Amino acid sequence: MKVQVFSLEGQPAEEVELPPVFQTELRPDLIRRAVLAAQTARLQPWGADEMAGKRTSAETWGKGFGVSRVRRVKGTRYPAAGKGAFSPHTVGGRRAHPPKVEKVLRERINKKERRLAIRSAIAATKEKKLVASRGHAVDKVVGFPLIVSDELEGMKKTSEIKGVLQKLGLWSDIERVISSKRVRSGRGKMRGRRYKLAVGPLIVVGEDRGIGRGARNIPGTKVARVAELNAELLAPGGVPGRLILWTKGAIQKLGGLFT
Repeated sequence: MKVQVFSLEGQPAEEVELPPVFQTELRPDLIRRAVLAAQTARLQPWGADEMAGKRTSAETWGKGFGVSRVRRVKGTRYPAAGKGAFSPHTVGGRRAHPPKVEKVLRERINKKERRLAIRSAIAATKEKKLVASRGHAVDKVVGFPLIVSDELEGMKKTSEIKGVLQKLGLWSDIERVISSKRVRSGRGKMRGRRYKLAVGPLIVVGEDRGIGRGARNIPGTKVARVAELNAELLAPGGVPGRLILWTKGAIQKLGGLFT
């Protein structure tokens, strides 16, 4: 199957043969598992101190005092004396079921399944309906899959890359990302991740000759070499159909990978 390769001006320049990976069957189940495997691989096991809440000499009074038999702080000095301790329902007491380092946090996936998931996620990027269903703005995109000449890989200025994206019809998706910026709910806003942003297009190159530096200031946009592709990049959140801009060199290198 041959598809158009566009110039930096957004005009058809030549045709290129699509590698067989684009004919892979869509497997949303495997893509989801591969993304979970990638996300959970970054988790670090942790557990509470075994002695947390137990460093006290409190003892129970036993029966016959008309109070519960929970362990209580010794002594006669107010207000500590007689105060409940050690038990899960007391202030400063131990947790009933603390987190344990033995807990299995990681989702594992077989190597062949992971590679099939990557191939399936790549194939999903050529389907306009799937890409649109993810929420990307695709009305002005000039073609699917969208392939551009290798000159893009050497562009180092954000303004130049912006001009190319506008001519290829991708800038409307960047504007969607910019308008999606919002403050995160919950405690995360105090932990270095105050804002949430929608996912924008992915630029896949055969070789990064400067575009990674030029595109890093474009909101929601990422640049990746073909060898770095994984299910999480191709299908963020486990949902296939990310809007991708390929370079001709990336398509040519794609043929021998993920087999």
